[in-house]
Amino acid sequence: MNDRFYFRQLLSGRDFANDDGAAQQMVNFVYALGDRVTGEAMLVDPAYDPRELLALVQSDEMNVTGVLLTHYHPDHAGGSLFGTQIEGIRELLEEIDVPVHVHRDEVAWISEVTGVDESAMVAHESGDRVMVGDLDVTLIHTPGHTPGSQCLLADGRFLTGDTLFVDGCGRTDLPGSDPEEMYRTLSTRLSAIGDDAILFPGHQYSVASSAPMGEVRRENFVLAPRTREQWFAMFAS
Repeated sequence: MNDRFYFRQLLSGRDFANDDGAAQQMVNFVYALGDRVTGEAMLVDPAYDPRELLALVQSDEMNVTGVLLTHYHPDHAGGSLFGTQIEGIRELLEEIDVPVHVHRDEVAWISEVTGVDESAMVAHESGDRVMVGDLDVTLIHTPGHTPGSQCLLADGRFLTGDTLFVDGCGRTDLPGSDPEEMYRTLSTRLSAIGDDAILFPGHQYSVASSAPMGEVRRENFVLAPRTREQWFAMFAS
């Protein structure tokens, strides 16, 4: 990993939004990544307290120039979750005018949940690259948990949102979820990610907050089935 590149993993309810009960319960990770030389940074899934997240990045002498969203759920993008209103990209865009990078299949979902107009979003295809200074972020479409879920690969770090955790994977029984697509994602779409890449998930659902992909492939039970039939028998009910 290149020392030039800026990276922070921030846990909701601990590193920010300390007094927010929903943030403590949901244990979301927000990420900041960027280029120390140019001072440019992006926030990944900035929910719960976007103003505090901005201040944290600015305290590192970095300037937020964009947002990357892994998917539309309110604990990642903002909106109403089980009757609790979570701040997110709508409140962030009231503070700074920056593009919000999303997969094209997620645009309408994000707009509906957050109230942010679609014109504020940059719609991407799988394989698109977003530059943050000299940092190259590759966007990988990983449907299953939601139609437009995407993972981010940057400087050997693999940010997976709710697609794949250190232990387990995202639910496939929610609006927009698709167990068939999740199986394809886990069995095929993620196969190009090298074992040396470090997985950084969207939630602290395990003791470890990150792990090499090689270790995840050996230890994560959702990757154990060798056939579609085995996977569906175990996880698609």
